[in-house]
Amino acid sequence: MKKNENQDLGAIAMDGAAIQKAIRRMAHEIVERHTDNSRLVLAGIPTRGVEVARRLADHIELIEGVRPFLGTVDISMHRDDLATRGRVTALEVTDLPVDLDGRPLVLVDDVFFTGRTCRAALDAISSFGRPSTIELAVLVDRGHRELPIRADYVGKNLPTKREEKIRVRFENLDAMPDSVTLIKP
Repeated sequence: MKKNENQDLGAIAMDGAAIQKAIRRMAHEIVERHTDNSRLVLAGIPTRGVEVARRLADHIELIEGVRPFLGTVDISMHRDDLATRGRVTALEVTDLPVDLDGRPLVLVDDVFFTGRTCRAALDAISSFGRPSTIELAVLVDRGHRELPIRADYVGKNLPTKREEKIRVRFENLDAMPDSVTLIKP
């Protein structure tokens, strides 16, 4: 990892090129596992999970010539830590473009940590139908699971200490170059 020269935030674990390469590889893995990508639904968890899902959909379309359905799953009211959070998460609109019943669904997030965000997303998804399968794709898996959940597609395994933070930035969302930064306390 090299020091981020633009800001004193920590060490850059992935630059834009590494992020693009990881997402491209994950898209190939998804295509290999799903024979009918015309039924596939990618559902991003706001905010940056939606961007990762969009980029995965772009690559899958390039590979297969068919764009998977792309949606958003809001988890705000399904979190198990609402009472203990210092700030309330802004509500987002859950937007799933098709009926989920019988379709393969890939939940997409930027950083996988304890597994609680994924659990909340599973609760939210159950309100919208019964997919044939549900898989998880994450740009970064930092470990420290609290629930028996694992990612099916991982861009980068980045072991961290519990007190460290991972910050994902996308230029089109944050007006900063694409990057994954490891921030030490």
